[in-house]
Amino acid sequence: MKLGRELAELTAGLDALYRSHNTAAGFLDREGLIPVAVADVAPRPLRDYAEARAALEALQARIPAQAESDLRRDYLLEMIDSLLALVTTFEGAPISFADRVRRQIRVETTKVPPAIIEAYRDTIRDKLIEIGQWTGDISADVRRWEASVRVPADQVIDTMRELTKVVRERVSARMYDFRHEWIEPQELRDVPFSAYCDFPARKQYLNLDHPYTTYALKHLACHEAFPGHLVHLALRQQYVAEGTMPLDGAQVVTSSASSALFEGIADNGLFFIDWVETPEDELAVALQRMRAALRCNAAWMLHNDNMSADLIAPIMAEQSFEELHAIKSKLRFLRHGLRAPFVYSYWCGDMAVHDLWKTVPKERHAEFWAYLYGNMHTPTTLARYWKS
Repeated sequence: MKLGRELAELTAGLDALYRSHNTAAGFLDREGLIPVAVADVAPRPLRDYAEARAALEALQARIPAQAESDLRRDYLLEMIDSLLALVTTFEGAPISFADRVRRQIRVETTKVPPAIIEAYRDTIRDKLIEIGQWTGDISADVRRWEASVRVPADQVIDTMRELTKVVRERVSARMYDFRHEWIEPQELRDVPFSAYCDFPARKQYLNLDHPYTTYALKHLACHEAFPGHLVHLALRQQYVAEGTMPLDGAQVVTSSASSALFEGIADNGLFFIDWVETPEDELAVALQRMRAALRCNAAWMLHNDNMSADLIAPIMAEQSFEELHAIKSKLRFLRHGLRAPFVYSYWCGDMAVHDLWKTVPKERHAEFWAYLYGNMHTPTTLARYWKS
């Protein structure tokens, strides 16, 4: 617990230092390094990034001898290395985009291989055939199907409210009793993301500049609320208060070793509550995962290959079957300095959780959720320490 408190205080100090240097006023800039903390943490005063680096390295050196378990040791070492990579970025020192992805998000993915993208396309084609929507032009067929299930903009908030009620009941019946909790859908515009969970205010924001299908809203109801971010953060708040989770578990730290599991848990929400029920659901999941993978590739083209966003946007629109204006909005997210590698958290986190989830028999689901939600993880530690 002592190591967790020290790490939390150091991370809060680094957040304060980053905020003092970052004067931009955009939505994502106002979040800082720690957008949410579910317990009070006293920041360690840090004069500059050199002092932050020295403090992190000193803590890092003590962990092998002092960590209470192998899981905790490995998680803390990966988390601190991710913060050291962030310090390098904040200092403006040289660090490649590949190193940022590897050290901050803790994955080896650079570009998602074409074979994986093609496998998603095969599933999309098969499901279009199954529901009688296939004409042979996959791009036109996807666009036509999505148009047929699109929720009118003036109905998005009400639709999300009803879907959120459904997922709250399914989570309460299958996982954790959250009938006492609620998160209210709210409209937002002109932001570089499609949805956002404001846990402290219990609000989920939907960017109505983006189009939404019924299936996209089902995914977001799970991702942002039940059993995703709302449930995850509420459990971490409870566990930290009870003393069963160290204090660093109270912090959501952007573009860090914890990010992939934070998003991966949320992206698997549909599966945790058995809400992938129809061919249309399977089609929507394949589309969502393909688009998430392609956003990783867009980030690679932007930050590693130094391609311009103007060149990337039409490529992505063609490959993902989306409108150009929607792609341009999403590329704004990829261009944010702190969040540049964060986009890998979605696809890589989804795969890290789902690959393990598929191996868990039904009678061990509750045990798996306790392991998943009750510990801080990276993609590496998640698989390494689950006892199959």
